[in-house]
Amino acid sequence: MATSNETTACAVKPAVSAKPKTVSVNGISIARDAIARETQNHPAAKPIDAWQAAARALVIRELLLQEAARLGISADPASDADGRYETEEEARMRGLIEREVLIPECDEPTCRRFYQQNQRRFRSQDLYEVSHILLPIAQGEGVAAQVKELAVVLLGTLLDDPERFEALARQHSACPSKQVGGSLGQIGPSQTVREFEKALATMEAGRIHPEPVESRYGVHIVRVDRKIEGRQLPFEIARPLIEGYLTERVQRTAQRQYISLLAGRATIEGIALEASTSPLIQ
Repeated sequence: MATSNETTACAVKPAVSAKPKTVSVNGISIARDAIARETQNHPAAKPIDAWQAAARALVIRELLLQEAARLGISADPASDADGRYETEEEARMRGLIEREVLIPECDEPTCRRFYQQNQRRFRSQDLYEVSHILLPIAQGEGVAAQVKELAVVLLGTLLDDPERFEALARQHSACPSKQVGGSLGQIGPSQTVREFEKALATMEAGRIHPEPVESRYGVHIVRVDRKIEGRQLPFEIARPLIEGYLTERVQRTAQRQYISLLAGRATIEGIALEASTSPLIQ
């Protein structure tokens, strides 16, 4: 089931720059050894940052447990598909949130509006079938200039006679793909270096890039053999994804507001919870 980090994580700005002597909620102290154990769920660059994050998480946990007790919410631990059960405290906090935090449903007009405003999120990426000739640039005075000059010569030859691409790849390329005439197969987003990907985005199928393409691997002569255009995902298929995203976003906002409300009513010592308190993560 959820850890205390998952159920009470809260990224808020601390009111102190060191460990306070006492951290308490409505007079109930949070043990320092409990905070120390909780720090493992809050990795940070500095130990004090982890300690303060852990203290804030336990303050929120105590806020929720106190409110659940005040409202008489009983524990009804749930289990997941792997047979893991909530603790009684986790169950009471979940019951409190389910009862007190109302989450509006995302209706179809709202989902359609989001879909129209974010169409690129629901479009598959373009794919390319690519071949290249790689000329590595080794260390040494004048070597880079010689390699670039060779690339220009080879490119000029290929622009005049594209049918020689495979033969020249086998003869000159330093990439293992030379064995198959320079073919890299199908390439999708983030599968190659940025310079190479940028060049592909400007090319049409069956074309050789008009200039050598430089990357950290060397100089490439690039040919796009085939371009597979990305497709727009229909709204009917995208809607469950949109509903899940919007529901989670609304849930986070509602939980953040609820925790801020509880904090405003409580007397908290040692750590301050601001209005920007991050949501309860379930």
